[in-house]
Amino acid sequence: QVPLVESGGGSVQAGGSLRLSCTASGSPCRGRSMAWFRQAPGKERQGVAAIYTGGDSTYYLGSVKGRFTISQDRAKNTLYLQMNNLKPEDTAMYYCAAGVCGIHYVMDYALSPDRYNNWGQGTQVTVSS
Repeated sequence: QVPLVESGGGSVQAGGSLRLSCTASGSPCRGRSMAWFRQAPGKERQGVAAIYTGGDSTYYLGSVKGRFTISQDRAKNTLYLQMNNLKPEDTAMYYCAAGVCGIHYVMDYALSPDRYNNWGQGTQVTVSS
C-alpha cells in the first residue's frame, strides 16, 4: 500500500474556501481511482469526489457539484480537493483514499468506500455559520 498523507483542513466561515491535499509516497501507479471521503460524527463515511488518475475522469456527490473540484498533479503524486462556497453541512473529517492499481471505478462505485483499500489519516474541516 502507498502511504497517503492529507493536509489543508481547517476552520472557515460559511461561504469560504479550503484546499485539501493528499500526497502519495512510494512507487507511482499508472492509473488508479482515488477519492475524497468525509465522515461526520454519528454518520457513515460518504464519498465526496473521485478521479481516475490514468485519465482524469471525475465523479462527484450531488450536493458538492459546482462547489468542489477534485484534481491531481501527477508529477507530485498529489491529489487535491478544492472546496468553495463551503456550508456548515460540509463539516466532517475528510479522508483521502486510493484504490487498487490499474482499476478504474466509475459512477457510484467510484464513491463507494468499499472499493478502496488504502486510506489516509484524515484532516478536519469545520465550517461555521
